Amino acid sequence: MKDKVILVEMLINKIEDYGKTNLELYKLKVIDKSTDVFASLTTRIVIFSIIALFLLVSTIGFALYLGEVLGKNYYGFFAVAGFYIFIGIILAIFRKPLEDIFNNYIINQIFKEKKNANNQR
Repeated sequence: MKDKVILVEMLINKIEDYGKTNLELYKLKVIDKSTDVFASLTTRIVIFSIIALFLLVSTIGFALYLGEVLGKNYYGFFAVAGFYIFIGIILAIFRKPLEDIFNNYIINQIFKEKKNANNQR
């Protein structure tokens, strides 16, 4: 009878260790996924910032050039501003599909399987 009690205690200890190990593994997987998503988004934000800076400088240059062509500098800025208003309206109209694209990207990043050298999935 004493042997059965010892076996049950060992089984309970192993189950407890198994639960702790699974919890630790889950925590590590969550950390791994969140760092992957954060790194991916950070990289995209940096690239977007560089492109935005390029567009800003290009826009100012184009507005100045267009102002010379139209005769007054502020005409060029009004024309470029009108173009950006037009783009803004288009983006506002297609806001929901764009949100879906970004949401799907983040979800895909979270659930993407990692390929390790030891474990090819």
